[in-house]
Amino acid sequence: MTDAMTDAAPFKVGITGSYGGLNMGDEAILEGIVQELRRSVRVELTVFSRDPADTTARHDVERALPVRDLSRDEVRPELERLDLLIVGGGGILYDGEAELYLREAHIAHELGIPVVIYAVSAGPLEAADGRTSVREALERAAVVSVRDRQSRHLLEQIGLRREVVVTADPALLLTPRPLEPGTQEREGLTGDRPLIGVSVRERGPAAPDIDEASYHQLLADAADFLVYRYDADLVFVPMERRAFDVQQSHAVLSRMTRADRATVLKGEYGPGELLTIVGQLDFAIGMRLHFLLFAAVQHVPFVALPYSSKVTSFLEDLEMQMPAVQVVSAGQLMARIDRSWDNRAELRTRLASKVPALQARARITNQLLTEVLQRRRQDAPRSEAAG
Repeated sequence: MTDAMTDAAPFKVGITGSYGGLNMGDEAILEGIVQELRRSVRVELTVFSRDPADTTARHDVERALPVRDLSRDEVRPELERLDLLIVGGGGILYDGEAELYLREAHIAHELGIPVVIYAVSAGPLEAADGRTSVREALERAAVVSVRDRQSRHLLEQIGLRREVVVTADPALLLTPRPLEPGTQEREGLTGDRPLIGVSVRERGPAAPDIDEASYHQLLADAADFLVYRYDADLVFVPMERRAFDVQQSHAVLSRMTRADRATVLKGEYGPGELLTIVGQLDFAIGMRLHFLLFAAVQHVPFVALPYSSKVTSFLEDLEMQMPAVQVVSAGQLMARIDRSWDNRAELRTRLASKVPALQARARITNQLLTEVLQRRRQDAPRSEAAG
């Protein structure tokens, strides 16, 4: 920050998205956004959250509001006090939820408050009402950034005619946080055998094409293969503890023949702590984007089971390919695991070379955002003088 920025009054910025402790990927996104903003400008942050108490306890923010409990009339004065509203990041623009996440953006547009769409993903977007809501909200935004090229392509398909900047996920900018003493022993992460992490997810609006029974068996077969082939221990890493990841992990365990060599993380961990845990793995296999992203940041070799375009796009950025979980066979998966295991050193080198460019891209959205804030402050005296 420059001296002038340090002396000026803090900008009042709101952040709305899928926040409130439900998903550690989303919390990693919020942590990345907050971290970058505070490095750039003096700022007072208000998060529109599903669980304000969780958000204020977990993040370096001044205020958090129960977004799902507030009516439009109650949200309006909270937006009026802002200099700018951030919408995102993450995969929030999809059927059934997009209009919900964009409510604050539409109100901010009515109030003349600048809106920044921050490194989001889009899709699936088949419903006409959802497409219209997304198009209208984004057309009027000061900045629209997405974290993958496929999202930009989809937004163009639904009729968006303004510039869309491809950046990257702000969670790429996180740094590991130390674990409490005794965590590794308590979680059973010590030992001489290779440690392999596994990530699962549930079928839902963002992943409607997953057949749970099929992928449970697929992952169980792969997990047994890892035990028998490499004499490895497995740890399932839930990224969404309050919802379904724990249940999904146990569903896979129930189909394994060597479930005695697998465990599910039991503790509650923040994004930085999960990043530390992932960094202790020798190898990873998984579905959830941010589990794979954490592995990439920590240069842990992995095999992905992509279920959506956001995962496929991330793999493309790393120049890694893998068939979708909906179509890959057990034989294909085991063959890919075997090749990747043998090429672990090469994969670590690739991740070390590719991730810095993604991290540089991830900083672009914050740069664009701070430019909007600075222009708004520069224009304010002129507006007052004109009045």
